[in-house]
Amino acid sequence: MATRRRQRPAASRRRTFGWREHLPARASVGRWCNGLLLCCALALVAVLAHRAWEGLEAMPVGRIAVAGKLENVQRDEVRRVVAGALEGGFVGADLDALRGHLEELPWVYEAAVRRRWPDTLEITVQEQLPIARWGEEGFLNHEAAVFRTRAAERWQGLPTLDGPPGSEQRLMDYYQRLRDMLAPLDLAVTTLRQDERGQLEARLAGGLHLRLGSEDFLLRVQRFIDLYRNDLQARGAEVASVDMRYASGAAVTFHEPAQVAAVEADRGQ
Repeated sequence: MATRRRQRPAASRRRTFGWREHLPARASVGRWCNGLLLCCALALVAVLAHRAWEGLEAMPVGRIAVAGKLENVQRDEVRRVVAGALEGGFVGADLDALRGHLEELPWVYEAAVRRRWPDTLEITVQEQLPIARWGEEGFLNHEAAVFRTRAAERWQGLPTLDGPPGSEQRLMDYYQRLRDMLAPLDLAVTTLRQDERGQLEARLAGGLHLRLGSEDFLLRVQRFIDLYRNDLQARGAEVASVDMRYASGAAVTFHEPAQVAAVEADRGQ
């Protein structure tokens, strides 16, 4: 016996198809609502982040810590320079500008500035290392750069170098070679000068004046060493000057003996 298939009423089928047709529209509305909520959440996060950043920018520096071995730079002076250059608080401070202000101090060779949370600026200072005096008022550091300071009393014992602008490195090299070569003779260099023509002359401890000219620096220094060791060392206190500006040989000037000067003075009376 054939089975009869039961059919749904036509009206029922139409209502079912209509409900399914509205599904895409409802999904689109849901996605739109989700997107709106996401945009609102992102906007809220942005507002909160902006306000948090404004709060950080407004946060002042609570402490200035100065590190490094300081002998000529006062820590209070470093703190004063940093405090006077602070703009923008702890977060907004221009660290490069702060470093520049510090390196303008006379005895500061190099400075580093970094933040240490939550509110500390850490300053590391490396002082200038003076090797020699330069002219009347300046100093040469270990890189032959000139710097100046008003507090120079403690460095009066340094040797003095002097020459035309731009000759600092060359004179530093000459001084170091001359110092090392004369050290075995217990002769110390107190002054080394070079004029506009390149003529070199040195003053040694004890007052001996050494003229080296503008050529054959090492050769002339070695000739002076041989002359001093062989002929002049025994009379070192009597030697006033030695001129090495000759192709061979040298011109030596001696101090006049005190007793001879005294006798001549008596005769003149």
